Amino acid sequence: MRKHPSTTHLMQPASLLPPLRNAMLAGSLALAIGGCAITTTPLTPAEQAAQVRTDRAAMFRDQEPVSKPITLSEAMARAIKYNLDHRLKLMEEAVAQRQLDLSSYDLLPRLTLAAGYTARSNFQAASSEDVFTHTQSLAPSTSSDRHLRTADLTFTWNILDFGVSYYQAQEQADRTLILKERRRKVLHSLMQQVRQAYWLALGAQELDGKVAPMLHQVESALADIRRIEQEKLRPPKETLYDQRQLLDTLRQLEAIRDELAQAKPHLAALMNLDPGQPFELANNGKMPVPELHAALPAMVETALLNRPELVEARYNERISVTETKKAMAKLMPGLEFSLGEHYDSNSFLVDKRWADAGLRVSWNIFNLLSAKKITQTAQAQVEVAKMQRMALNMAVLSQVYIAYRDYHGHNRQYELALNLDEVDHRILDQTKNETRSDAQGKLVQIRAELSALYSDLRLQQNYGALQNAYGAILATLGVDPLPDEVAGHDIETLAKAVEQADSRRLNIPDAAPASEKISQ
Repeated sequence: MRKHPSTTHLMQPASLLPPLRNAMLAGSLALAIGGCAITTTPLTPAEQAAQVRTDRAAMFRDQEPVSKPITLSEAMARAIKYNLDHRLKLMEEAVAQRQLDLSSYDLLPRLTLAAGYTARSNFQAASSEDVFTHTQSLAPSTSSDRHLRTADLTFTWNILDFGVSYYQAQEQADRTLILKERRRKVLHSLMQQVRQAYWLALGAQELDGKVAPMLHQVESALADIRRIEQEKLRPPKETLYDQRQLLDTLRQLEAIRDELAQAKPHLAALMNLDPGQPFELANNGKMPVPELHAALPAMVETALLNRPELVEARYNERISVTETKKAMAKLMPGLEFSLGEHYDSNSFLVDKRWADAGLRVSWNIFNLLSAKKITQTAQAQVEVAKMQRMALNMAVLSQVYIAYRDYHGHNRQYELALNLDEVDHRILDQTKNETRSDAQGKLVQIRAELSALYSDLRLQQNYGALQNAYGAILATLGVDPLPDEVAGHDIETLAKAVEQADSRRLNIPDAAPASEKISQ
């Protein structure tokens, strides 16, 4: 049996362990028990109410107040600057840009600075044994202090990691551009909605002053008919029929008023104004018909160049190509350079400071077995991206043709509504001149006024639909509401930029021959 000399001067009994170990064990146990004791804590009604007040204040904070009647260009400018959906897309684009900035740092080599301190309860001692006689050949000894301080500064660069990070950064750059295109798509849809909502709200503003007097007139006529019924001045059946007509008129007027009441809150929400906030819309008495100064082939080409969905599809295809390159790069062997400066406080070392350099090559041979499958999968992704782009091209082509037809259809409907409105008002003028002063004559006049009011409502609705069809063409072509550069970001400057862009946005050169144009 082997005998070892005494090592009392090197080793310490377990009872003399420092209290640090016991404290760490107790702390770990306390954390484990405490983690199991976590319970759900629902928000209190007071906390939710406070959050609601904070959110409502934040929704409308730092906005320029409405100090004058709002024009269409100002409504669009407010939507561009304050609409929450658009602001969300702007923030997502900003976050993607920051992620791109961070991914650029992945291209840098690694420069690692490390420092540490270790302490043992006893010396790190060891002895030797003769492999043949199995007897101890060396007394227990140590070459390490119980307390050590170390420091390292290491520079490493892996060429394979650099190549993969380079392709990942390229993909992140394209994803940032994709988010920009998605923001453009939201903005195009927003401008279309604002255009339609503005003209409907303006029509509601003008018609609202006609509905209230007519309601009062109908209620007065209804009271007269009921008085005639009570005094039995006319046959009961006739008075009941008259009451029915007047009540039906009241129902229609109330339906008109309810429909008109929804227009302004919808526009306010698009501009990010409090829906309960009163505001006026500017009315110059004109209802201009938007005109198209472009041939259909030129519009198709513009849409295929500008539509955000198609631009996004092109970026997705480029990402797929980059993904193929990244997959191929991962199959290559890794080459890593390293250079380091080190320090160790161990008093047994001859040199406490030293430098080293290294070169290491690593290669997963099994990657060769999957190389063909990886390249085939990557190539299939590229083909899928191309096919998605082709499908989007077809969808955009059909949307341009549909929007073009829809615009001209609504243009004809608006012209008919305009003629009908003119005829109904002429009938109303004739009826007023011929109407008797009795109850029956008032009923005839009320019917004529209701018909004229409905014509006004249909005219406003058809004009709003025409403006919406025009906005759909702008959205279908991917035409931006603002130029590339804007002098400022205040509402007045943005409104002027929107107005200037709107005046020239569809002046697409008409280079197509007459035979290629589609008749209206």
